[in-house]
Amino acid sequence: MKHQSGFTLIELIMVIVILGILAATAIPKFADLKTDARLSALEGLKGAMDAAGAIAHGYQQAKGYASNVDVTIAGQGVSMVYGYPAATGSGIVAALDLSAGKYVWNSASGITISGVTGACSVSYIGATGAGLAPVTTLLTDDC
Repeated sequence: MKHQSGFTLIELIMVIVILGILAATAIPKFADLKTDARLSALEGLKGAMDAAGAIAHGYQQAKGYASNVDVTIAGQGVSMVYGYPAATGSGIVAALDLSAGKYVWNSASGITISGVTGACSVSYIGATGAGLAPVTTLLTDDC
């Protein structure tokens, strides 16, 4: 009589069931990584906008320039309004020195991630008067 070795049908079914349970619990944790990545990128961009505005403002004050005099930071000309970068491509976008093609500036909605539609952006409202700082806001409804 030959002695056969291997797995029984019940053992194979149990392994498949266990793998199915593991997959069912693991997939939701990895399925939403794109949204998390977009949100993290936008939060970083908001922090960069705040920092770039503060650096340009501090540079202008340190040089003793009037509040509407443009400054040059790291070789980039930055348009200034009321002592802060203007809400334009030559203002805050120049101060940020963003990677070409990764982010898109739109004067109506702010800066968005290329290829992402909807309200997934960081808006920048430039200073509206002397002594008033610009306002940056995360818009993450459709990320």
